Amino acid sequence: MTNPSSTPESRVGSGLRIGVLALQGDFREHLHAVEDAGATGVGVRRPAELDGLDGLIIPGGESTTIDKLSRAFGLRDPLRRGIRDGLPVYGSCAGMILLADQITDPARDLDGNPQQTFGGLDITVRRNAFGRQRESFETDLDFKGLDFSATGNGVAPVHAVFIRGPWVERVGDGVEVLAEVEPSKASHPEALAGTARIVAVRSGKLLATSFHPEVTGEKRVHELFIRMIRGEA
Repeated sequence: MTNPSSTPESRVGSGLRIGVLALQGDFREHLHAVEDAGATGVGVRRPAELDGLDGLIIPGGESTTIDKLSRAFGLRDPLRRGIRDGLPVYGSCAGMILLADQITDPARDLDGNPQQTFGGLDITVRRNAFGRQRESFETDLDFKGLDFSATGNGVAPVHAVFIRGPWVERVGDGVEVLAEVEPSKASHPEALAGTARIVAVRSGKLLATSFHPEVTGEKRVHELFIRMIRGEA
């Protein structure tokens, strides 16, 4: 199932340079998504490649590996500064974890030190909250902020794929909840204890989702991010 952009001919990303952190994970799919929207996609592996970007995407993958590689490649501190200084950033799955200020269950290294994040979003997340790989699932979500894609039938739901995805356990002031998963729609609903779980949030020009729109052909989440960069959403 795919959900095309609301304005396929308009090339909403035209004139923008959007980076995708290309240390590990499904960065290629995000590069294709922003390029399909008309933006110039830039794979980011070095600090100098952050220069001149209009926005950045942190892809899904292994949050602990991306954390370690970002420090090895000298990217962690420039990324933190960029986020602090207002760089628009979208984090998908592992990217959501890396944008969170707090992790409920951080991985620890051999010395017992908890994994680090870039921060910026006043949220607390739980890693692998929906289970392991075998418990991956797909569902349709009501997603706020997509009014630009409305038709005569309203705003179509977002078809979301969850692969070892996190969920948000706490949101701070100024963080808007965009989507939640109901227990009956998860692969193992008993784990949710009857409570809907937050899977998409926004704060200013920071956006995060637990799921992977880049793998389903769902273009509107990237379009929302582009509109956030332009100040149109």
